Amino acid sequence: MELSSLTAVSPVDGRYGDKVSALRGIFSEYGLLKFRVQVEVRWLQKLAAHAAVKEVPAFAADANGYLDSIVANFNEEDAARIKTIERTTNHDVKAVEYFLKEKVASVPELHAVSEFIHFACTSEDIKQPVPRADAESGP
Repeated sequence: MELSSLTAVSPVDGRYGDKVSALRGIFSEYGLLKFRVQVEVRWLQKLAAHAAVKEVPAFAADANGYLDSIVANFNEEDAARIKTIERTTNHDVKAVEYFLKEKVASVPELHAVSEFIHFACTSEDIKQPVPRADAESGP
């Protein structure tokens, strides 16, 4: 069955699709993954910025910039990669973690602390900020 206003899961995507199309990048699966990536990246940056977390030293500007670029340049290809990883892990948040580990593997400073991606977090810690971030970002 092809997607049409009659076959959409809800009238929001069907009948009203043209009126809400600007929201797809926020409330779609893509948007959900993008915000989860953002939460994980910001958490790693907070760990590095906290002097008491000696295992994750403060990042150089280049490393922080690289992490920021992962969030800023997140695209459909990245989202598709996460979904591919998820087919193996059967876990949505774990797939985001593995995706980020792949992304930082080429940056020695970040690769050295890649095991601290998602450190001390539950899946809910990553999922809970997402709806709030969705609403705050606006169309």
